[in-house]
Amino acid sequence: MRLFIASPVILDDYQAIKQDFEGIIEGKWVEEENLHLTWVFLGECEDAEAIKAQLAAITPLETEVPVAELGYFGRPPRVFFAKAESKLLYDKAGAFKTAGFDLYRFKPHITLCRIKQIHNYRAFKEKMKSYREKRVGTVLPEIYLYHSTITQEGPHYKQLV
Repeated sequence: MRLFIASPVILDDYQAIKQDFEGIIEGKWVEEENLHLTWVFLGECEDAEAIKAQLAAITPLETEVPVAELGYFGRPPRVFFAKAESKLLYDKAGAFKTAGFDLYRFKPHITLCRIKQIHNYRAFKEKMKSYREKRVGTVLPEIYLYHSTITQEGPHYKQLV
């Protein structure tokens, strides 16, 4: 089964973000109920029970963490995301490492859209500026193990722990 560990995210107005970039970027937007901050992508795993036992050593975040600003990965941009930069998140990443999880190049973010095409790069950059240091949501303090099933309609996530 395909597994990952994540914290749920609530954006203040996801529809407004999508509308702001409508006509500027084209791509596959993440369904609002699937928004999350991934701690560890485990991939195909045979034994979820072993992962659950390992995860038991990780306590929830102490508090909610603000999500502020938007960003992207890739040149040209391919992944459009909301940033969640906080010392609390990096400290928790250390706890994951101590518990034996591999957080390869951990960069706390919430994927919003997998970009297929940018129709107007200048408008994209200008719209990105309007979100600079702007709070857009919250990472909830919970940490869960999820099972991910990929379908033609998109991914379906089931919380296991």
